[in-house]
Amino acid sequence: MYKLSQILGSVRQLLPDWMLRYQREWLLQDAIAGLVVTLMVVPQCLAYAVLAGLPAQLGLYASILPLLAYALLGSSMTLAIGPVAVVALMTAGTIGPLAVPGSPEYIALAVILALLSGVALFTLGVLRLGFLAQLLSEPVISGFVSGAALLILVGQLGPLMGITPHGQTAFDLGASLFEQVRDLNPATLALGGLALPLLWWARRSMAYWLERAGLRRPLAELLTRLVPLLVLTLATVAVVLLDLDHGEGVAVVGNIPEGLPVLHLELPSVANTARLLMSALVIGLMGFVVSVSIAHSLAQRRLERIDPNVELRALGVANLFSALSGAFPVAGSMSQSVANFSAGARTPLAGVVRAGITALIVVGFTAVFERVPRTALAATIIIAVLSLIDLEALRRDWKYDRADGFAWLGTALGVILLGVEAGISIGVGLTLAALLWRSSRPHIAVVGRVPGTEHFRNVARHSVETDDSILALRVDENLHFGNSVPIDERIRLEIAHHPRARHLVLELSSVIHIDGTALKMLEGLERHVRSQGLELHFAQMRGPVLDKLRGTALFEAVTATSGGAPFPSTHEAFVRLAARARAAQEASGG
Repeated sequence: MYKLSQILGSVRQLLPDWMLRYQREWLLQDAIAGLVVTLMVVPQCLAYAVLAGLPAQLGLYASILPLLAYALLGSSMTLAIGPVAVVALMTAGTIGPLAVPGSPEYIALAVILALLSGVALFTLGVLRLGFLAQLLSEPVISGFVSGAALLILVGQLGPLMGITPHGQTAFDLGASLFEQVRDLNPATLALGGLALPLLWWARRSMAYWLERAGLRRPLAELLTRLVPLLVLTLATVAVVLLDLDHGEGVAVVGNIPEGLPVLHLELPSVANTARLLMSALVIGLMGFVVSVSIAHSLAQRRLERIDPNVELRALGVANLFSALSGAFPVAGSMSQSVANFSAGARTPLAGVVRAGITALIVVGFTAVFERVPRTALAATIIIAVLSLIDLEALRRDWKYDRADGFAWLGTALGVILLGVEAGISIGVGLTLAALLWRSSRPHIAVVGRVPGTEHFRNVARHSVETDDSILALRVDENLHFGNSVPIDERIRLEIAHHPRARHLVLELSSVIHIDGTALKMLEGLERHVRSQGLELHFAQMRGPVLDKLRGTALFEAVTATSGGAPFPSTHEAFVRLAARARAAQEASGG
């Protein structure tokens, strides 16, 4: 019994927390959510595999083992993992120049991409580098997703019309479409042309009209989400009844082998690793950042917590299992996660249910999807990505902070005109440039005392009391190599504008770091202050900064004039220095 209890205890430690606290009443909610989301996303899984340039069944393969892996390791209760449009586009953009889409070599490279992405994410998670999610600002993410969505949309116009555009940018795709427009397939265009407005109407208005007809909102939204499956079903029936694939040349999904994926993993060659590693890291990080953003958004609604490091490891293992299944990189999906949440999912068991149903489809029902017209899949993708184009975010960012607006616009245009990786690089570059620009121009305020209080405020914004013998400056930024010169210039300028001042007080309450370059600047400033007949003082210095400066020549010089230590507050500095100034004046007058 003792050994059995030990074994059971060890097993319990391996189980995720949600399993240990699972409640029986959640089971039906999770089962229903799993069923609903599966019915909704099967068309997307097929479509995103095709978007990635891969056989359609790989979209289903990527929706089995990765879901099980995330259910065991993830920290979100409702995040839905699987094929995602943006990641599929990045996969195609990475592998497209290296192999023919759909070829064995192309598939092998997609598997390697998932493997490398998984290894990279898992390694970052083990190293607890979840803070990397903060390197991509919200405007960069929004601009990237919007640009990628527009790129996907342009690329899917070809399959919608029955032609095959080529290119990695919107310009190249558009030019290719224009050159081939005479070769479009009328039957394909007619079928896609009917599917597109129906899907558009369903997304925009169907739930509203169903509510007006008397249905409750949750049911109306559920039926709306199932419209893509209905459209694919109707389009497939039309192909079968009218024999459009054989008689009119309408492209269909084609043969989908039945059976679960054969688990196989081959270590990539050094050459393939070198070719794909950086792209795999970019794809993994982008998928991680988007997934964490979605997970945080949904978790806040239920007062739950997301651990970025856990998410890194979980997404890493999910991608490893996708590679093991012979599929491509996966990530968290906004539409699938929201549907999962809205359908009532309480735990990742909903994802397990979804994986089980998808496995059943793969085992015995793949023939149902073999004559699904690709034009209908293209219409599904177009409508799905339209919601990702967030022009309102551009308007909001441009109005609030022009630098954020430039980051959004630069990222989106970079993706559209230069390609996915170039767009991300431009966005990150613009964000870092804006950060450095702001940091290099810190806010420095001349401060005075609010009458009747011990508080000091900016003289340009408030009615305050000042003392001609004391010049108090508040520096609202860390001091480092990037801003030491403008800070030095501004302080010297203020000294020149206050010729009657005999004491310069630097309030450093906002400063938590002074690097070596800034230290040398302050040493030079102290010598300049002395040469002008003033004394330099520090006030409200933070403990870590105080500890770091202690023992330096600057610290000894400043504390010697301040009575042995920096002033604990600007108020005390004013009181003591004003008294010293009066005493000196009286002594001089005497």
